[in-house]
Amino acid sequence: MRAAAAMLKPLAALLIAAGLISIVLLALGASPPRVFAALWEGACGTPIAFSDTLVKATPLIFCGLAIAIAFQGALWNIGADGQLLIGALAAGALGPALTRWPHPIATAAILAAGAIGGALWGGLAGWLRAHRAVNEVIATIMLNFVAAQILSWAVHGPLIEPSRAFPKSAAIAPAAELHLYLAPSRLNLGILLGVVLALACYLYLFHTATGFELRAFGRNPRASAFFGLPIAPLTTRTMALSGALAGLGGAVQVSAITHRLYEAFSPGWGYEAIAVALLARLNPLAVLPTALFFGALDNGAQAMQRAQGVSPVLVQVIQGLVIMILLAFDTPAFAGLREFLTRRPIEPAAPVPVGAETRDA
Repeated sequence: MRAAAAMLKPLAALLIAAGLISIVLLALGASPPRVFAALWEGACGTPIAFSDTLVKATPLIFCGLAIAIAFQGALWNIGADGQLLIGALAAGALGPALTRWPHPIATAAILAAGAIGGALWGGLAGWLRAHRAVNEVIATIMLNFVAAQILSWAVHGPLIEPSRAFPKSAAIAPAAELHLYLAPSRLNLGILLGVVLALACYLYLFHTATGFELRAFGRNPRASAFFGLPIAPLTTRTMALSGALAGLGGAVQVSAITHRLYEAFSPGWGYEAIAVALLARLNPLAVLPTALFFGALDNGAQAMQRAQGVSPVLVQVIQGLVIMILLAFDTPAFAGLREFLTRRPIEPAAPVPVGAETRDA
């Protein structure tokens, strides 16, 4: 019941955003039902389309979980994109050397490399926050740019492919590739790994002592410090865990999809995942459907443009509206409006019969 109630606000925000977008489409002379039907057809209309939606949702699941874990502890990790890039860089650097390894061990090694790389990058921001009082918002944003520049340097320099003709790395060994399913789609085991990690993150947050400490620190840092919680280790450990999840998402992309590194590796998954985590109300299990929703929007945008001539930028407008409406639901003004609308009217007192006061006296 509690989980269902928690999803009412995101669903209401989605419906309101759809209504506002419909008004805009009508003003532009487009048919809202046809536009939304084209969006649905491009995202879920065929098994191949739906599998591609799952593929697009996979990095959003990993980054959404990373952000949800950090935000639960009031650690504003804006660096999931950089952590994903460092995880991909670690996986892409190790991948070509795994030629003679058995497939299960090679895939485990390349995924572990991505998780370790992301953990080190996220843990760095956590250490700066815990021991040098550096605001993690500033630190993670700056580290995003550093990660992008390191990746660019690597594919132009030490990791460039043997012919040195293009700024990309050598392909990873076939033994390190995650197998694809439902060809010609790129569906792979990464989506299953994301589901397992969502369940693990939920159990960690709500069924372990460390998860309780993290949530307590997020609700009231002063009280947590007063009662003796290990704030500095908790901060560093949480940011490292958050970075590991994002870095693992980068390794999955290298192992299953791209098989190599190149510039502009991420189209902004780490930033889009902030919206995913917020829409999920920082619940790891709710990250799965919200990531699927955003993946469907991304996958259906091109079909919507081909069928109805509507710019795919409309998808970004929908995403922004959903988040703005959801945030508006948490404002004091909305709380006052809800209290006013749900207030029960005061029933008038029953009339007193004439002469009743005299008899009672």
